[in-house]
Amino acid sequence: MASELQSFSASIPLDAIQYNEQGLVPAIVQDHLDGTVLMMAWMNRESLQKTIETGETFFWSRSRAELWHKGATSGYLQKVLSLRYDCDSDALLVGVEQIGDIACHTGERSCFHQVNGTVTPPPADTLSQVFAVICDRRDHPNPDSYTCKLLAGGDNKILKKIGEEAAEVVMACKDDDPDAIAAEVADLFYHSLVALAHHQVDVRAVYQKLQDRRR
Repeated sequence: MASELQSFSASIPLDAIQYNEQGLVPAIVQDHLDGTVLMMAWMNRESLQKTIETGETFFWSRSRAELWHKGATSGYLQKVLSLRYDCDSDALLVGVEQIGDIACHTGERSCFHQVNGTVTPPPADTLSQVFAVICDRRDHPNPDSYTCKLLAGGDNKILKKIGEEAAEVVMACKDDDPDAIAAEVADLFYHSLVALAHHQVDVRAVYQKLQDRRR
């Protein structure tokens, strides 16, 4: 279980972190909305302190032997929104808002974009992955695809299905059938994602609304 640090507080127990023999600790950087792992880098005590003080990520460059302010040159800064360490206190998990949505020096969103030598988007949460497929169907229509048929039908077809699925969720809840409730809510989620894609609204905008309300 990860322990959450009090974000950006001068009282952070930096001595509680278990640095390796080089005085470093691995830091995994993760998108705060959809959970995508963006990169891994090293921090030392000084860079961790700078990260906490500024609210932006600072790392230790082993090749240059100096502090590295992520995005200072490219403009792709990382705004830190959460900071945790693991149960052994020897690894950090940094939740960020990635400015420009590019974390990798290659121009990719994530450094973890290679699968068998090909560029492949890194996995995010399930809804984001399904949304990405829906957007791909929107941008590259396939006449045999149910999603493409929905999108081709526009609001009339999409919204009709949302209404039907919402009613089925109600009926499944009335029947108190857990499996049916899960299945019908999944259908409702899917058709709602189609509506988002049709209207060019990113699912991350929905996540941000939920985060804002949670705060």
